[in-house]
Amino acid sequence: MNMIRNKFMALIAAIAVMTGVVMAAPTGAPAQARAQQQLAKQVRKELVTLPWYGVFDNLAYKIEGDTVTLYGQVVRPSTRSDAERRVSKLEGVDRVINKIEVMPLSSFDDDIRARTYRAVFGRYGLQRYAMGANPSIHIIVRNGNVALEGVVANRMDKQLAYMAARQVPYVFSVTNNLVVESENKRLS
Repeated sequence: MNMIRNKFMALIAAIAVMTGVVMAAPTGAPAQARAQQQLAKQVRKELVTLPWYGVFDNLAYKIEGDTVTLYGQVVRPSTRSDAERRVSKLEGVDRVINKIEVMPLSSFDDDIRARTYRAVFGRYGLQRYAMGANPSIHIIVRNGNVALEGVVANRMDKQLAYMAARQVPYVFSVTNNLVVESENKRLS
């Protein structure tokens, strides 16, 4: 009788352990996803609060496990190194791959940056995107070529910014990488 009872208890214990394993597996995945989301928020905060990060810089990142890869373009080398340093100090980050490009020094590009800034943010309806410490439209200039990066509220604003940048003298090309906020929400 004891032997049957022991086998029965062993069976119940095995079922309990297996149930615990099955129950723990799904719980771990959402917890890990929440941790990844929290890390993404922290990385974003560190990047947008860099002291020299501005309208002529563009930073992006990708998180894979405990590795963060940084992308983008900046006008100051210190912004590149500060971004890597700040992200590497975050809890949960073991490795940072820095693929941020420092734009070459060029008075020609500096002049285009200033004129494109005035053209885009001086356009009626687009002034609101220049407000705040971190504008939502970023102007990237490399060798006379302009790229518009960031987020706008609607397609009309995206088109207005593109048209304004196209009217700047001596600009060779304009690439419009602006994302429309309402379309971005539907994709996520």
